[in-house]
Parts: sequence; structure tokens; C-alpha cells
Amino acid sequence: MPHRLLSLEHFRTRLAHVDALPQLVVLGVLSGLVAGGLMSLFRGAYNLLQHWLLSGGTENFESLPEISRLLFPVVGSLLLILLYLSIPAHARSVGIVHLLERLNNHQGRMPGSNMLVQLLAALIALASGHSVGREGPAVHMGAASSSWLGQRLNLPNNTLRLLVGCGAAAGISAAFNTPLAGVIFAMEVILLEYTLVGFLPIMVAAVVGDVVVRLTVGEAIVFNAPALQIHELSELPLVMLLGLMTGLLAVGFHFLYRHTFRICQWSIPTRFLLAGTLTGLVAMHWPEVMGSGYDTIEALFHTQPAAIWLLGLLLAKWLLTPVIIALGIPAGLIAPSLFIGASAGALLGATGNGLGLTADTALYAMLGMGAMMAALLNAPLAALLAMLELTHNTAIILPGMLAIVTANLTTRYGFGLPSIFHASLQAQGMDLRQAPLTQVLSRAAVGSLMQRNFAETESIISLSSARDLLTAAPQWLLVQKGDNSFLLPPADLKVWLENEAADKTDPELSINLLEIPAQRRDVMPLLYRSTLKEALDLMLQHQLDYLLVVSNQESPLGLISKEQIESYYNHKQSL
Repeated sequence: MPHRLLSLEHFRTRLAHVDALPQLVVLGVLSGLVAGGLMSLFRGAYNLLQHWLLSGGTENFESLPEISRLLFPVVGSLLLILLYLSIPAHARSVGIVHLLERLNNHQGRMPGSNMLVQLLAALIALASGHSVGREGPAVHMGAASSSWLGQRLNLPNNTLRLLVGCGAAAGISAAFNTPLAGVIFAMEVILLEYTLVGFLPIMVAAVVGDVVVRLTVGEAIVFNAPALQIHELSELPLVMLLGLMTGLLAVGFHFLYRHTFRICQWSIPTRFLLAGTLTGLVAMHWPEVMGSGYDTIEALFHTQPAAIWLLGLLLAKWLLTPVIIALGIPAGLIAPSLFIGASAGALLGATGNGLGLTADTALYAMLGMGAMMAALLNAPLAALLAMLELTHNTAIILPGMLAIVTANLTTRYGFGLPSIFHASLQAQGMDLRQAPLTQVLSRAAVGSLMQRNFAETESIISLSSARDLLTAAPQWLLVQKGDNSFLLPPADLKVWLENEAADKTDPELSINLLEIPAQRRDVMPLLYRSTLKEALDLMLQHQLDYLLVVSNQESPLGLISKEQIESYYNHKQSL
């Protein structure tokens, strides 16, 4: 018995249930280890490339000569073209948008080939100075590595969904060293739901991923931010103005992205070369737009540049980034959103100072980071926590909340815009917003509800075998004939035996279960790891009331009915 409880099969069986918390925590640890290890490899390679290419150190593209700033992104685009033309078309989908599509349409089964392409492509894009960030690739790689783990263990599909969330949280945590923001990001942006059972394994994965990366390659982003706060409550209107400003910038970002995506449906070489050329031309005058730009963000915390310079920097980054991302450069947009928000905040602070207000440019740069991230990603809580964990400044919570709420209201309700990731899906003809029914039924596997009280039999059996079947008192008889199966109520067989075979004495008399009067029900096989949502979809598609749950070897394990699924949903909705 103890040996069975420790077996992998028992582990899988427990995971079919929505409340398998101990098993989910174990998976959270494993997910954090796998995602953290992959992120350590990614960040180590990224740091080596940056130190090799840039004499001034990581992200110091400003030290490059003007012609190098033009050539770096162009050469990077050429390398990306070679990479993309050498791989199959299905392996080119990468990033958070790819993750969301796989999560909703493929039960979280993410291909390993796309993960490797994301790793190589992100390294090329970041090292060559494209105006992108490493957080999107980190989320994809973390989620894909966790999905790979679940697929290798043949875990139920409801568990794969949660594993993707664990990997995404670990990826954000490893990229930012912000475990709490990673947890909320996974819930708010990836899974689009908050559940008590989901929180704990995702928290464990984020912590483990963060620890692994800190032990191997050190801390990721350390902003040496001054401890600042608003001086007077009279500054709150200016904070709200910052929220409105960043909200409008997010709206413009959406507009530029969508229209570039619609217009520029060209070949990969054309799109990538255009992106590299545009980045290089802008970088000749504004080298700060190259890469993630974290060094520039920190500089805004300690210096007070002229307002005209800040305006130029803001426009350069804001106009360039959505265009090159829409052109297909395979990296993230979270870092650019922080950069745009920080520039906008610093510009507003500098303008306020010019008008005689006591507005600290560094403080408003911090607030702008969170407001822009929240508005663009539609993730207000994740943005607030990221801002807090990146600056280690609790004094910005109150004004940060005000700026984030204003920015989110502007984009979400003022203009009706979703997150930039869902806008990208919509631009590709997909809308993955889940109904409550889908969310509830995707959390549990069929193994958590299936009935095991059935008896298997062939279609032609002897009289004695028929009577033996009834002795066991099964709820259903599963009748097999070749590759087809159907359910027969035992009560119908009992009635037939009492009426038609009561006077039969030959125990070897043959009975054809296909011919006796009965209310037979057709069934189709469904793998045990499938979710209740997949089961319901199959039932509706084929107009079935029951499905046969089978193992990987197609051995019958149990039965599940539409009535059971409906009762489960109604019960969950009443809680």
C-alpha cells in the first residue's frame, strides 16, 4: 500500500482532482527548478554576448560609434532571417502570444522546438540592440519548460495548464528577480483567474526559480532607486495626469502595433530587415532606445535631463517599439513599456518643475513605469508589485495605485482595449477570452469524476456469463464489439433474462447483447488526462451523453457523463 501511494500512477491519479494541493506543490518545485535552470542558461549566454560585443558592459549601446549603432540591428536582423528560414514554419511562433494560444487551444502543450527557437532568437535580438525586452522570452521559456516536464510525466491536461502558469511565474521571477510580481503576472495575464489552489504551487515555482537564478548567475535587475515620496497631497492631480498620459501612450502603442501588423504582411526577410534598419536609424540619434534600456531607466532616477531631450527619447522609443514588434522581432515588450513609462514620468516631472511645482522627476519616472506596464498589459496588480519590487520603495504604493488605476481606466474603459497580448491575438483572428464554464471545467481532469462501477463484456456471451455479470451489480455494462463500444443498462439485461430465458437451462446458451431489447448508449474513448472541458466539447460535438475514459494503452478506466459535468459546474458556481 505505501509503495502504491508513492507511485507515479497514484501521483497522476491525484492530480486529476482540482484539490490535489500536495502534489501540485511538488510540481511547483520541479517547475521552478526546470524554468530557473533554463533561465540561468539564457541569462548567462546573454551576459556573455553583451560583454563580448559591448566594451562598456551590459546594455551600454551608447558607447558604440554611430555607424555601429546602425549596423548592429541590421546584422541582428540578418541572423534572425537565417534562423527563421532554416526552421519549419510551425516552430517560428514564440512569445507570450504563442503561449496563450497553446494554453487555450492545445491544453498547454507547448512544443520544445519553439522554446529553443525563442532562446536563440531572443539572444540575437537583444544582443544586436533591437528595441525589445527579455521578459517575454523568459515567460515563454519558463512556461514551455514546465509544459515539457508535464508532458514527459504524462500528467493530466488540467495540471499542464497550471504548470504553464508555474513556469510563467518562474520566468518573470528569474528575469526581474520579482517573485511576487511573477505570481500575480501568471494569474492576471496568463491564466486570467485567481484560485486558492493555484496560488500555492505558482508561488513555490516563482520562489524556486528566483533562488536558482540568484545562485547561478546573480541578481537580474537591481535599480539603485532613491527612497522618494510625494511631498504634498496637492501632487495627486499631477499623479492622475501621469496616469492619463501613460494610458494615452498605451492607446497609441496599440494603434501603431495593430496598423503595422495589418499593413506589413510581407515576407520574413523584408519585415526583419525593415525592423533592423528602422532601429539602426533611430539609434544613430537616440542610442538609448537599443536593448531593454534598464541602464537609461536607472539614470532617470538619479539625473534631471532637459525636458526637450526627454520628449525626444520618449517619442523615439514609443514610435519604434510597437512597429518592430509588429514586424515580428521575437522578443518581449515589458521592458520597453517600463522604459516608455519612466520617460513619460520623468518628462512630466521635469515639466512640473519648470512650472514651479515640487515634482521630483525620479519619483514620477518610477510611477510612470508601473502605470505604462499596467495600461499596456491590462495587469494593474502585477505592475504595482513589479514597481514596488524593482525600486524597493514602499512610499510609492499610494501614488502608484492612483497612477495605475487612472492609466487602466483610460485604456480599458475609455477606449475598450484589452491587453496588448490579446490585441495581438485578435489581430491574428483569434479571441481566447474564456467563459466561466471554460475556466471551471479546465481546472479538473475527467479522472476526478469518472465512474468505475462498470463491467466489460463481449457482445456475444453465454447465459451463465450474463447472470454472473448481474451478480456483481454494475451500474453499466460496457459492451465491446471490435473497435466499437456501447453501454447497456444491467436492468434491461435482467428483464430480458427473467422474461425470455427464465426456463433456459443450458448455461452455454449464447446471448447476443446487440439484439436484446435495451436502451443502449453509444460511447467514445477519451484519454484519462483530458479535462472536463475537453470531455464536454466531445460530447456536444458527437451528441453523446457518456464517454469512456481510457489509459494511454486504451484500456478502459471509467465512464463520465454529461450530467456529472453539469452537476460539477453547478456545484462550483454555488461555492
